[in-house]
Formats: sequence, C-alpha cells, structure tokens
Amino acid sequence: MLIDGATCSGVMDVNGCRAQQLLRIGERHFSTSRAHLKRVNVSQLLRHNAEAKDVDVFGWVRSVRKQKKIGFAAVGDGSTVESVQAVLKPEDAAKLSTGAAVKLSGSWQASQGSKQSHELQVLQATPLGENDAERNPLQPKYQTPDYLRTIPHLRPRIPGNALLLRLRSEVIASLTNFFHREGYIQCHTPIITSSDCEGAGEVFTVSSSESKDSSQAQATKDDTPGAHFFRTPKYLTVSSQLHLEALSQAVDKVWTLSPTFRAEKSDTPRHLSEFYMLEAELCFTESLEDVVSLVERMLVAVSQTLWESQVGTEILQARDASSIAQGDESGDDVASAVLRQRWDGMRTGNWPCITYADAINHLQRASQEGKAKFVFSPTYSDGLQAEHERYLAATIGEGKRPVFVTDYPAEQKPFYMSPTVGDHGKKEGDTVSCFDLLVPDLCELVGGSLREHRSEVLIQTMKEKGVAGSNLEWYQDLRRYGSVPHGGFGLGFDRLLCYLSGVSNVRDVVAFPRCNEDEQAKRIPRVKGGIYSNLHPYVTGIIKLRHAARDVVMKSEYHSRP
Repeated sequence: MLIDGATCSGVMDVNGCRAQQLLRIGERHFSTSRAHLKRVNVSQLLRHNAEAKDVDVFGWVRSVRKQKKIGFAAVGDGSTVESVQAVLKPEDAAKLSTGAAVKLSGSWQASQGSKQSHELQVLQATPLGENDAERNPLQPKYQTPDYLRTIPHLRPRIPGNALLLRLRSEVIASLTNFFHREGYIQCHTPIITSSDCEGAGEVFTVSSSESKDSSQAQATKDDTPGAHFFRTPKYLTVSSQLHLEALSQAVDKVWTLSPTFRAEKSDTPRHLSEFYMLEAELCFTESLEDVVSLVERMLVAVSQTLWESQVGTEILQARDASSIAQGDESGDDVASAVLRQRWDGMRTGNWPCITYADAINHLQRASQEGKAKFVFSPTYSDGLQAEHERYLAATIGEGKRPVFVTDYPAEQKPFYMSPTVGDHGKKEGDTVSCFDLLVPDLCELVGGSLREHRSEVLIQTMKEKGVAGSNLEWYQDLRRYGSVPHGGFGLGFDRLLCYLSGVSNVRDVVAFPRCNEDEQAKRIPRVKGGIYSNLHPYVTGIIKLRHAARDVVMKSEYHSRP
C-alpha cells in the first residue's frame, strides 16, 4: 500500500529482490476528485423563472431568423418539445443554420415578447456541429410518417419523436419501480433459444456466417451435432416465458423486459418482427385472479405516473396543438380528449371481465340485432378477430376502459396453459385458465394464464399439441422437481406505448422498427416535387405528433401475443 507522504521500505519485487528505488508520494501527481458542473438542460431552464447570468445552453437549432440588427434562434436539446428563444447579435446569427449543433452562452432574462416569459440574451454563440440545411432531409415543413420511416436515423431529432423516446424511458422507469415495490426480481433471459414456446413455428433461425456458403447451408438442414454452430438448431426467442418459469421456481416472483422476435408477415399497424415484451411469473397461486390483479395494478400505476409526469403533460399539449392545427381532420392518431379518456379509464382500475363464451354470445347478438357488421362472423371455434376485439372494448369497456376476456378454448392456446377449474376443483369443459386484456382501438395488449404444473398432464398436452419430443425436456423437469402452481403474463410493450401516446402505428414508437422488408418497401411514398415538399411543421412551439397510420389491415391476421 502506498500512503501519501510516507516512504515504504523493505518492499520486495516479484522476484524476491529488494527494490532499489521506492515510489515516494510526497506530493500528489493525481486528482482524487473532480468538480462536476451540472449542466442545465432546456427543460430545466424553461422552468426557471428567475433571471440568471452565465448560462450555457447546448442543443440544436430548430429555427433561426436573421434580421439586420438582431437575430433569433429556437434551440432545443430533446429534454422537452419546447425550445429556448435565443436573442443573438447579427454576426452570431449569421453563423447558425437550422439543424446545426451549438453552444450558446449568455444571460437568462425576462422576455419582451408575449410568447415566452424568458429568453436567452446570447453573448457568445459557438457552432459545434455544422449542418447542410439544404440537403438535410429534415426541414421545417410537413413530412409523412411513411417518409419518416425511411430515415429512422434522423427521425428522432424531430421533437415529437424525441418525446416518444422519453415516454419509453418514463414508462420503463415506472414499471421498474412498480415491480420493485411488489417484490419481483428483474431477470435477463436468453435471446437465443432452442424452442418455440408459442408453438406457432414463426421463428427466426440462428446460424453462423459460414452458412451463407451453399454447401454449409445444405449441411445445416441436417440435425447432426456437427451441422449447426450450437450443435442443435437455435432460434431467436418468441417469448421469455419458459425461462422465466424456471427462474421463478427459485425466487418466487420474476419479471423481464426483453426483445422478442416473430417471423410473421402480418401487415398491420400492430405488428413488428422485433419488439419488446414485458413478462412476469409468480409462484404459489392457483387463482387466475392473482395474475389479472397484478396486470391491473401494474397498468394503473404506470398510467398514474404518466399523468403526473412532465412527459405526460407534453404529450397532451402536443395532442392539443395537433388537434388545433388539423381541425376536424385529425387522421388516425388520437385526439387529446380521447387520450385523456384512455388514461382516465386505465387509472381508475376495476376493469370489466367477461368469459370467452359470453364474449362470443355478445358479438353474435350484436350481429343478429344489426348493432354491428363484421367481416368475420363470430363463432366459438374460429376465435376473436381484431374487429371483434375492438367491438368488445367499445361496448363492454364503453370505449374507455380495458376489458379482460377469460377462459379461451384450449385448442386456441399453447400447450402450457392449465385447464379451467370450477369452484370444486374440477375441470370445466374444454377451456383453459387464461385471459387477454383488450384496450379500446388497439385490441389485445396483454395475454396471461395459469401454467400447467402437473407433469403427467403437461406431457400429455404436449403430445396432443405436437411438441412432444422437442427440446423441452428441461421444461418438463420443472414439473418433476418441486413444481408449484404458478402463473404469468406477457405485455406487448411497444403496443402499450402506442396506447398511451395516441400514436396509431407501432412502427412510429420504435426508433428502428424491424418488419418484413417487402411489406415495408410498399409504404415508401412517391413524393411530388422532391423530398422536401412533404416535411414536418412546428405548431406554436410544439412539433405536432403526426404519425397517421395508412396501413390496411389484412383480412387474415395471425392473432398471438403481442
């Protein structure tokens, strides 16, 4: 040990020889601490009503007006959809262009204008990153959501899209706090797996780059150990559930927020090939109500947190601005009044619950009485289509609250779900103890169930579903060694963000959406008059959240979670 101001003697080197010269530290040649200067962001500055000197603002120029004797610039840094108004000398304004990164130094003073209470009187403007304003695809004009999806690396710079990034962060923080309070352990489950737990076969296969060689690609069709990088076929996960079940039987209650992959080509505003799924498992429960209650408490907590947050306030303000700008033509995105109604419906809890059989009867009566017209006639065996789910949310939930639908037919659900049991513990019909949570407009948001914990019953069900003999021997082991009754759920996280933000298309709440390339290519618009004729506007200091979904829902949808 080296001690400040002391001389160490008798120290031997690694070879056992006495050191000829020892390090003396009489005077420090290093720093033990640093003075951290907290940088104030635009959001904090705008909330600071008192005047202040020596203020530094870092950000990007959203707009600049250059006049003969003075200049004005709107500067933002992504911490809020709003901008700081900077008052500049003409020579400083001349150095700035829309989109450029800058550092502005000056004083925070009361504004002489009526649109803001304070403004930054700039003493020094320092360009940090140049911007080719003429060639930059992002211009202060309207641009379509379809076009924005073709430039995902630039799309987050639009204040409205930056707001969606902050919404994602806010909701993740709220969920993390909720599960921590509930005593759940956050876990990380594998991305690469050996099974398709949903049994739908819509998986991405994992292979090494060597498989690009035709001979190697042919070899990987074999199931011999040497034909695969991992010795056996591996896939990108379609759900973390099975691994979470294993972890839950060690610590009781677990959850994860993990990427999930589905190789399905559903051409809808609700589907992606890569998305995030929140999943949770809890042990020692034989009641589906325990799982349903957990989901309700979780979403009530999230919506309440959002209601009280700056992000939530800005989303509603942006929706208000968008509604004013568009008048009655608000497109497919949700107006502020409807968004408030969504949040209120989710915050209040006590959501209605209906069985699958009663839901089918409700739909059939509506069709027979002329209250609704469906493309697909509702039948017990065919399952619920998206139009059916929307009608249930609009009627049972009154278009305001989420709706639980429980006890689906076993033939429509995966092998791991436990049969529905009655009050006396006897199996009831051909249904399983499960639920889907339907929300207005968006349809299915959450799916959950009690898991089959009895080894013999599970093995028999796996045989009936055609998954016996697959790489799930380890999953059966969970039932052989200390199995307990348990249940869990999965929530489509990106869909939740759509519902909370009022954005119609899930591809617009994901920074870099991954979907079928052929289907995505069809959406690239033919822009008349060049790429700058359809770009994004500013609306009273707030960029409107305009992500209108022009996707046509395919008649044949694959309904799964999410």
